[in-house]
Amino acid sequence: MVSFLKFLSKSLADFATPVVTAVTLLGFCVPALFSWVHGNVQTLILGVIMLTMGLTLSMRDFAVVARRPWDFLAGAAAQFVIMPGLAWILVRVFGLEPALALGLMLVGCCPGGVSSNIMAYLCRGDVAFSVGMTCVSTLLAPAMTPWLMQDLAGTIVAIDFWPMFFNILTVTVVPVGLGCLLNYAFSKRRCFGTIQALMPGVSVICLSLIVGGVIAAVQAHLLAGGLALFGLAFAVAFCHNALGYLFGWIVGVACRFPTAKKRTISIEVGMQNAGLGTVLASNFFAASFPLAVLPCAISCVWHSISGTIIASVFRAYDRWRERRAA
Repeated sequence: MVSFLKFLSKSLADFATPVVTAVTLLGFCVPALFSWVHGNVQTLILGVIMLTMGLTLSMRDFAVVARRPWDFLAGAAAQFVIMPGLAWILVRVFGLEPALALGLMLVGCCPGGVSSNIMAYLCRGDVAFSVGMTCVSTLLAPAMTPWLMQDLAGTIVAIDFWPMFFNILTVTVVPVGLGCLLNYAFSKRRCFGTIQALMPGVSVICLSLIVGGVIAAVQAHLLAGGLALFGLAFAVAFCHNALGYLFGWIVGVACRFPTAKKRTISIEVGMQNAGLGTVLASNFFAASFPLAVLPCAISCVWHSISGTIIASVFRAYDRWRERRAA
């Protein structure tokens, strides 16, 4: 039974993109299946995702941050300058309505996504740097995300700093910290390795539920807005993500990082924790701006797809160079 669960977890992680995409379509076609995923349930599910991240972190990961502080400072600065700035620019270029503008800027102000660590591994990036960047940006998020939203979106809607601060703290830092403590206390026990092996699958299931719940909640608005609404939301999410990859790479070049680290910072900057953005949009803006969750939900799906694509491109480039050198 344990072997089957490990196999199932690995399969879900390997096929995370089609799984999340399938649940997105299911949530649109049969919204009643995910109508229960909202409010506190949605927040709890995100907390579980962050707990799975904490369970994989060890003291070695924090030691890497301590040994290379300037690298992570550059990464955090890129994360919280480039992505919010790009969101602000795209809102004006596309002339987005307030709801979509809020959603896009919220994605831009969120920390790096957990799945970026997997993409860094797949593209032969610097995995330790990736894990460290995700950890640093997540720890900074309770203060940085509401502060940036106040600055960028304060003219659209009043942003309550402290409620958002404590909400992010509750669903990110607290479960990540709990996971780290459990890892420190029980990592030498045989059963703990099994638990860690199951976490990727749990994370994919939880992310799928969040996306399914959001799509179910906005299904009526999507039907009313038609293909044009979805196309606009996807276009801005696509541009935001792609430009994040590009400018992340440029930062790596400017910092004279080696190739592996340039790939990592590109992925870390481009891939956001859109699941957190989705929960925040649902908790703080859904009543007045229900469509604010749409760019967040689309980003949840698209970032996984694009991360897989860019990792595959990097790997294909490596194979091409290896064949030329042979």
